[in-house]
Amino acid sequence: MISIIIPTYNEGDYIARTVRHLASLPRDRFEVIVSDSQSKDDTVAIARRAGADAVVELPAGKKRGISQGRNDGAAVARGEFLVFIDADIIIPDPGKFFEDLLMQFAANPRLVGIVVPQWVERDKETFADRLFFGMLNSFYVFANNVLRSGNASGEFQMIKADAFRKLHGFREDLVAGEDNDMFRRLSKIGRTRMYFTRAVYQSGRRVHTLGWPKTLFDWLKNGIY
Repeated sequence: MISIIIPTYNEGDYIARTVRHLASLPRDRFEVIVSDSQSKDDTVAIARRAGADAVVELPAGKKRGISQGRNDGAAVARGEFLVFIDADIIIPDPGKFFEDLLMQFAANPRLVGIVVPQWVERDKETFADRLFFGMLNSFYVFANNVLRSGNASGEFQMIKADAFRKLHGFREDLVAGEDNDMFRRLSKIGRTRMYFTRAVYQSGRRVHTLGWPKTLFDWLKNGIY
């Protein structure tokens, strides 16, 4: 089974589309888990109506954070593989997508984590989006497939559940960079890979709100951190 875990905080505008896009996946082989960090909007109700198999809610008073959300979702997951995506991610042809990735794991027993290229949805994409995400994707190819040092963003990560639990999940003490850190640690116990034949698409909301100069500065700051 593959468990798809979506951490949320005030994602009412996106979560229904993301969950419904995964509705075609057979539920004997897939489950969709939304892990909410005390959203102030109606994210939880929308996720349930959209057909999420489970909605995990962070208890009141507990520290909120994306690492916490991912770990809480993973704690109830039943799959041998854990897939972490953001609330605005679209996976084209998800059945064939995951079939291809499972073949990669089957072909290499040492493989513990896969990342794929990410792009902004074509109808929202700018030239700068194409340029800078192209550079980011190339960096992940180099870091994972050549250097074997492990690196990935949180928009999409597919990880063997036993490897994830061996590492005790995402580090909740990190303010930023927990997604990069996860793949760095995975590379110490097995192989990580950028599988560039498949890709996922995001809304571009963050980079379009912040602008690319601020986004690049934040990436650099988080990387140094």
